[in-house]
Amino acid sequence: MSSKQETIDYLIGKLDALPGVYARKFFGEYGIYYRDKVVAMVCDDQLFVKPIAAGKSFLGDPEYAPPYPGAKDHFLIPEDEWEDSERLCELIRLIEPEIKPPVKRMKSK
Repeated sequence: MSSKQETIDYLIGKLDALPGVYARKFFGEYGIYYRDKVVAMVCDDQLFVKPIAAGKSFLGDPEYAPPYPGAKDHFLIPEDEWEDSERLCELIRLIEPEIKPPVKRMKSK
């Protein structure tokens, strides 16, 4: 099952205080990017945030789950917590510095 565009639009709307936040579709689901780094994924209309130490401190005792079979556990942010846009934005702001930037791939000739 894949995520609905309405879910992505809602979450991006909640994160609009973060300049340049966007979503990109991949593998039938979505990645949420901030400063061109993948900070979260939306799979089966559920929000999974990268499990970074600063995020764990901020969330306290977060729930963990893999976004898809075979993936490492991420923070699973329950839907009833999506309404608090300030909290979501702060979580993303805190974890972003600890995420490595994507590797630029050389174009083949």
